[in-house]
Amino acid sequence: MKKTLDPKFLDILVCPITRSKLTMENNHLISQAGGLKYPIRDGIPILLAEQAVMPAEYKSLDDFKAKNNSIIPKII
Repeated sequence: MKKTLDPKFLDILVCPITRSKLTMENNHLISQAGGLKYPIRDGIPILLAEQAVMPAEYKSLDDFKAKNNSIIPKII
């Protein structure tokens, strides 16, 4: 059985890397900035950077961060 997320809950979730909104597609949440895909397991979004599926053009999370430095907010 496929579980879905409450739309109100989805509205407050953001990508932990880019801080952009997430959209739901099948069993993943996809970052609008950068296209990182986060799995949803048993109805629970796994928003850990290490669990993100990288778009095909990136070799690793470090590669993604290096090439997308301009869309990643700086933490003070």
